[in-house]
Amino acid sequence: MSPPLDPSISSIRYLPTNEAYDRWAAVYDTDGNFLQALDTIELKTLFPQFLLSITSPKPWRIVDLGCGTGRNTALLLTVPQIAEAIALDSSKGMLEVARSRLRRSDVGADPPDSPKLRLEVFDMLTSPSPPTSARQADGVISTLVVEHVPLSVFFSQVSQILKPGGVLLLTNMHAHMGGISQAGFVDTDTGEKIRPTSYAHTVADTVGEARKWGLEVENGGRKDAGGIMERVVDEDMVEKLGPRSKKWIGVTVWLGGLFRKRPSS
Repeated sequence: MSPPLDPSISSIRYLPTNEAYDRWAAVYDTDGNFLQALDTIELKTLFPQFLLSITSPKPWRIVDLGCGTGRNTALLLTVPQIAEAIALDSSKGMLEVARSRLRRSDVGADPPDSPKLRLEVFDMLTSPSPPTSARQADGVISTLVVEHVPLSVFFSQVSQILKPGGVLLLTNMHAHMGGISQAGFVDTDTGEKIRPTSYAHTVADTVGEARKWGLEVENGGRKDAGGIMERVVDEDMVEKLGPRSKKWIGVTVWLGGLFRKRPSS
C-alpha cells in the first residue's frame, strides 16, 4: 500500500527527467530527502571500498555519472590519487548548483575551474556514447541515478566509460520502495508533486544486466547477497534520516555495491 498523499500537495505532475531535475535543483539538498541522507551514510563505507578496489596505476580518472548537485563530486576532489574528476549530468540546473557548491567547498582555489575537475552536460538517454572526456576511466561513481534510466542504457554507457578492470560504485532506490513510490519533490510555488520518469529495478535485474555488458559484482568478502548491500529503514534510523523516513519503516529502500569491468571486455 502506498503511503498517504500529503494533504498539502495539490496534484502530481509527471515531467521528463531533465525538466524535473532542473526544477528540483534549487531545493534538492535541503528538502529533507531521506534517501539521499541514507546514501551519504552508506557511502562512508562504500566509497573507501571503491577506492581500495581500483587496481589500475595511479593517478586515476574518475567519472561521476549523474553527478546532480555535486555531493559526491566534492568527495572525489578530496582524494589525492584522483588526478581528474569528470562530473556528468543531463540537468543543466543541477550542474549549476554543483558548480556553485564546489566553488564554495574547501577543496582548493575555485575548483570548478581547476584542471582536476570537468563539469559537462551529458544525457545518456539521447546520446548513445559518452563524451570523449569520460572514456577510459579508472572508476565510475553513480548514486541514486539508475532509477531514471533503463538498465541496458545505463550499463552500456558505463561499459564504454570504464577501461578494462575499472570499477563502478552504484547505489539506487530499492525496487521494494520503487514499487510503492518514486523520486519526486513538491514545487512550493504550485503545490504540485513533481515526479520524473522512474523504474523499479530489482537487484537481480540490475546484476543480470550488468553482466551482459561485462560488469561483475565485486563481493569484497562481504556476506551481503551477491555482494550487493540492501538497507531496510528501522525505527533507530529515523532520527538520522529525518522525519520523512518514518513512514518507510520496514521497507527496503536502498541498494548499493561495486562492479568490476571484466579485463577482456
